[in-house]
Amino acid sequence: MRKSVTTGLTAALASALLMTGCASYTGQTNDPNDPNRTRTGALVGAGIGAVAGLLSGDSATERRQHAMIGAGVGALAGGAVGSYQDRQEAELRRQMAGTGVDVVRQGDNITLNMPGNVTFGFDQADIQPQFYPVLNNVASTLRQYEQTVIEIAGHTDNQGSASYNQQLSERRAQAVSQYLGGQGINQQRMITVGAGFSRPIADNGTEAGRAQNRRVEITLVPIQQ
Repeated sequence: MRKSVTTGLTAALASALLMTGCASYTGQTNDPNDPNRTRTGALVGAGIGAVAGLLSGDSATERRQHAMIGAGVGALAGGAVGSYQDRQEAELRRQMAGTGVDVVRQGDNITLNMPGNVTFGFDQADIQPQFYPVLNNVASTLRQYEQTVIEIAGHTDNQGSASYNQQLSERRAQAVSQYLGGQGINQQRMITVGAGFSRPIADNGTEAGRAQNRRVEITLVPIQQ
């Protein structure tokens, strides 16, 4: 089991590193009517996704390995990963339609970008009750597709000190993790990380841009052989 997990971990990390410099894949890249097509390119170009940069290095390798072992499910064969993630992506796009949550596909990894204005109040780490149904739908999909590690990254705008925003981003990521855990998601599958205001996806010089930067990203990494 450990051998299979370690091999899958190596593949996942290699894929993440390769994808950092690659164009995004949404599953609909040839469809000009894809509503996420333009926004997806902008988000990935700005560095969206915990896998691409936040969770790297030896300590992250160990954390991801522990999460894979904790998931307690079999690894996906290499040829099955793409179709598995295709199905999960399609379900998430259906569930997230009209919610304000973007679904971004980058290689075999899927990221849900959850803007702070729909998940948290300003300067708050408590999930807004009106967002519970969205997270319930996310949890339903995650229970169905168990062969992934779930990386939850919190982000903030640049208002306030770096240390304060770092702590706020961590609390927001933990709040989402705890809520999903309460919906039956194995806590050991989840890794939380805070980025503070170090990874903006929009201009912090405008209120609209700051609202986009106040977000949580959930990235689903397949467990591979």
